[in-house]
Amino acid sequence: MFEVAVKMLMHDRTKYLGLFTGIGFTAFLVTFAMAYFAGFMTRGFALVSENPSATVWVMDPAVHSTEATINMSDASLGLVRSIKGVSYAVPLYLGDVTARFPNGHFQSFQIIGVDDAILSGAPKPGNALSAALLHMPDSVIVDGGGSSGKLQTPLHTKDMWPYDGAHLGVPTRKLRYGDTLIINDKRVVVRAVSSTIPRFPPRPLMYTTQSNFKRLNPGENRYITFIMVKGEKNISATLLAQNISAQTGLKAITSDELKKETVKWFLINSEDVGDMINMVILAMLVGFGVTGVMLYMFTYENLRQYAVLKAMGASNNQLVNMVFTQAFIGVIVGSGIGIGGCALLGESVASVDFPFRMMWFAPVLGFLGVLIVSITAAVISVRPVLHMEPGIVFSQR
Repeated sequence: MFEVAVKMLMHDRTKYLGLFTGIGFTAFLVTFAMAYFAGFMTRGFALVSENPSATVWVMDPAVHSTEATINMSDASLGLVRSIKGVSYAVPLYLGDVTARFPNGHFQSFQIIGVDDAILSGAPKPGNALSAALLHMPDSVIVDGGGSSGKLQTPLHTKDMWPYDGAHLGVPTRKLRYGDTLIINDKRVVVRAVSSTIPRFPPRPLMYTTQSNFKRLNPGENRYITFIMVKGEKNISATLLAQNISAQTGLKAITSDELKKETVKWFLINSEDVGDMINMVILAMLVGFGVTGVMLYMFTYENLRQYAVLKAMGASNNQLVNMVFTQAFIGVIVGSGIGIGGCALLGESVASVDFPFRMMWFAPVLGFLGVLIVSITAAVISVRPVLHMEPGIVFSQR
């Protein structure tokens, strides 16, 4: 009966192509939605991903993500450096500033201050430039941070720092080496435009040295947001984090743990995540509806063939097995097409900074979602097969 079920499935090419297309569409939607969600969550802990050399991150005990932070005193850096097993510990400073552009336009930035000496945490600019450019006076490196059109300065010199007021509607170009901005009435010079991991939520970034960070953010008593630590070779990151927490009273966790806590924080606190989850649910419902309808229609339109088999002596169990066999074949072929198409499309959209990351659970959930819907549709489709009378094959000519 397995061979008969397969032949019935393949006999009408239009029907089985429609069935495979519907199931593939569902698998594609679910997989793509989950990969899209994973891509955004990956961007949420981009700050940690940009600093892979730091195996332990130290912060205030109340901090649970890289998004919502509170600063520590400068004395905390000395405490961490005194812990046995610490190879090096460097501070990272986070803040928010508003920069005035030469034409009068203003833009908010997340400003990131790095250690003056080794510049750990600074991005690597393109065009053969070096982060050492930050050692020049008043220097910053800017980055789009996943946003677009935010780093625009006037195209013509006459529109830069005019004496007759703001020139907001003038032609613009992207920021480049040598452009100047004003932050808190202090001049900064753009030395490079980097291309780091985009942020979630998207926002322009500005990197500078610790000393320049403090110059641009006067009046603060506490500046250090994170301390990035690398341990010696003979101690694990987990053990080192435990030792730092026990001896300093600060919160110290591994980089992987900080990523997990950041994702959890976004899931609980971010309204944007709720919107994305709604989008994922909508995609799944649409895809599930398509799959269920296609599978039910395929079974219903073949009732006469099942009636013939029943008239020839096929039992109800055999007919049920045939329906589920067809559904399972549809799941295997359709999900393969859908997940494969999603992976191919994902590679192309990821190259243009689209938030797409195919993690292991995306294809698994895509397959399981299609499987559950197909089984449900098969159960519903079996009912008319079991309750039909074999005589219907002779009732219509």
